[in-house]
Amino acid sequence: MKTYTTKKGDTWSKIAYEQYGSEYLMTVLLDYNQRYRDIAVFSHGVTLQIPDIEGLADETPFWMKEVPEEVEDTEAAVDDHVEGMEDVMEGRAYG
Repeated sequence: MKTYTTKKGDTWSKIAYEQYGSEYLMTVLLDYNQRYRDIAVFSHGVTLQIPDIEGLADETPFWMKEVPEEVEDTEAAVDDHVEGMEDVMEGRAYG
């Protein structure tokens, strides 16, 4: 387990995002740091326990995750195809 010393303006969700990559894991921090549960916005210098949580499933909703590069390429290809079909429908495709 490691520790984290807060900076002025830190919040539970911000710390969880920085430490775990997901603001949804702030509940883990709250469970391990019961003494500070009432704090919404931290001042500078509060030391928090940051437990190791390897193996937890990523519960980030799909729409909040980064789009893989291959999906972006597929979306661009679909957009090009749709534009080409519009040309065909309007008679501009062949000349």
